[in-house]
Amino acid sequence: MSKIRLGVLGGGGDSLIGVLHRVASHMYDRYEIVGGVFNPDYEQNTKFAKQIGVNTDRVYKDFDAFVAEESAKPESERIEVVSVLTPNFLHYPMAKKLLENGFHVICEKPLTTSLEEALDLQALQKKHNAIFAVTYTYTGYPMVREMKDMIAKGVIGDIHKVDLQYYQGWINPVIHDKEKRSKVWRLDPTKAGISSCIGDIGTHIFNMVEYVTGMEVKELLSDLNTLYDDNPLDIDGSILIRMENKVKGLLRASQIATGDENNISVAIFGRKGALKWEQENPNYLYHLKDDEPRRLIKPGNAAYNTDVSLDGTKLPAGHPEGIFDAMGNIYKGVAKALREEKSYNGEFPTLYEGVRGMLFIEKTVESNKKGNVWVSMENQ
Repeated sequence: MSKIRLGVLGGGGDSLIGVLHRVASHMYDRYEIVGGVFNPDYEQNTKFAKQIGVNTDRVYKDFDAFVAEESAKPESERIEVVSVLTPNFLHYPMAKKLLENGFHVICEKPLTTSLEEALDLQALQKKHNAIFAVTYTYTGYPMVREMKDMIAKGVIGDIHKVDLQYYQGWINPVIHDKEKRSKVWRLDPTKAGISSCIGDIGTHIFNMVEYVTGMEVKELLSDLNTLYDDNPLDIDGSILIRMENKVKGLLRASQIATGDENNISVAIFGRKGALKWEQENPNYLYHLKDDEPRRLIKPGNAAYNTDVSLDGTKLPAGHPEGIFDAMGNIYKGVAKALREEKSYNGEFPTLYEGVRGMLFIEKTVESNKKGNVWVSMENQ
């Protein structure tokens, strides 16, 4: 099978997102990075391309040149799919032009800076019949996929309550200094959109709760905190949610959880049991019941893991897997879709999940602005 020709926009230098996507794309030997625009400065762009072994003949001075020159190449040579790793405000214009010119897209989250833009991309994606993935990375973990499958099979029975959190403390050192926080792009509405915390990390747990339960959030009530009156965007929030079948729960996200690093936890409580998982210990999925000791489920065990979990496990049992592996599973899912192979449900977050994320952000901000009231999450 020929490798998929991949282009990359952004992610140059010491960007964590850049390293994560590049490693993930190489993980299953499905892709080859053949070109892109890694940095807005052309000299730095070409220097970085040489550093990672990309032919500088296909490293372009800017995005417009990338699209124009790649579109002019024969179909057998042109880049097939493009990873968009730029700041939020560039996602929409880049993804829009890529779709209009026949490229498939892998885009960082949040999808856009507004629901209107997200819906426009959805219409374009359908018009051009393109593959479009939005990288909610944590759905790629084998034990998250195990959880999804167990819930779908009724292992914990009818769900009663959900409780998810995503706590970080990275912004605490700068938020209390007006000059420092003014230089953080995630706190700039022109670059980040209408939300910082909920847009950046809150969407991950919103996507997670819908992914693992197979149900959609119907209503929400949010309470957001900017901490300072002159800080325009939220850096902390708590959100009550109502799902179908009287399922209720709580989503909590914070960028000022002092000392926390990347603390994601998922707890799903059902009539017959519960499932708990933490991103900082991703190889441990706990199954709880009223009448039995807590059970530990780990990846790579063919005797009891589900097919979708095993398909996303690269190492033998007992060898820890992490976030690179999770992102690699998303790239693998996209590769299957591009090459029309058999694909398991939920192997990569689609544009629909990206649009749902934007709807969630807008409804969360709306609820907070209206005085912390319940608002409807109507289907887009």
